[in-house]
Amino acid sequence: MERIENFKTIIDKYNVIFFDAFGVLKNYHGLVPDIANTFEYLKEQGKEYYIVTNDASRSPVQLAGSYHKAGLHAITPDRIISSGMLTKEYLYLKVYDGIVAYLGTENSAHYIESLGLHPMPVRDVNESNIDQVNALLFLDDEGFDWANDLNIALNLLRKRTIPAIVANTDDTYPDTASNVSIAIGGLANMLESIVGKSFIRFGKPDSQMFMFAYDLIREYRPISKKEIVMVGDTLHTDILGGNKFGLDTVLVLSGNTLPQDADNRIAATGIVPTYICDTAVVKKDI
Repeated sequence: MERIENFKTIIDKYNVIFFDAFGVLKNYHGLVPDIANTFEYLKEQGKEYYIVTNDASRSPVQLAGSYHKAGLHAITPDRIISSGMLTKEYLYLKVYDGIVAYLGTENSAHYIESLGLHPMPVRDVNESNIDQVNALLFLDDEGFDWANDLNIALNLLRKRTIPAIVANTDDTYPDTASNVSIAIGGLANMLESIVGKSFIRFGKPDSQMFMFAYDLIREYRPISKKEIVMVGDTLHTDILGGNKFGLDTVLVLSGNTLPQDADNRIAATGIVPTYICDTAVVKKDI
């Protein structure tokens, strides 16, 4: 494990950079200050990059648009690989018709609608349509009433033998410099424990997320895992997932992992990044 002072050093070592989104490129305030420097340097050096995110709340077009509104135009839809994309592929292969109930915002239902399936907010599931529900998706922690809709989801899974698909496996996300909030993955873990059924998960740390990105690159150029580095702020998703897939990893201390906690958390979990760097920002003055 090596401590790096300037993220520029990381870019110089690799040909492809995988970035996590929240906690690395943006936070509760908006874009991480000066993160545009990083993408300017990537362009100057001719390096490739992808945003590999567990955010299934919006389509790649919508996610890219959020960066554009904030002033970062280097992130285009073709540079985004989300767990929602893997969820969409699963639905295409395994769920042929009927209602797909979901917990999340209306925007997150994009992945269901684009396949010609019928998305339905969990709050609208009732005795008249429950027999037509063929899957339940966990997409986002917003857009529904936690008390009412989680109980509906619980009873849906008790009454119907259907796949429960967790499109965002994050348990928490940082909402201030020192506090975190429960994410949809944490809610899914709770319901899975209660109903005693195994859910299907997409997203980091699952290797399928990294294989999806890896195969995407190999469609147009030869690449080895040694040429790719994964950058993230969370040990149990970004770093563990990258390590399991055989990539070098960078833990940045701008999100879930605070500088004062990093060494203790690494020691406690045994999840060891290749590098630690304060942020993913390229410092121009060094």
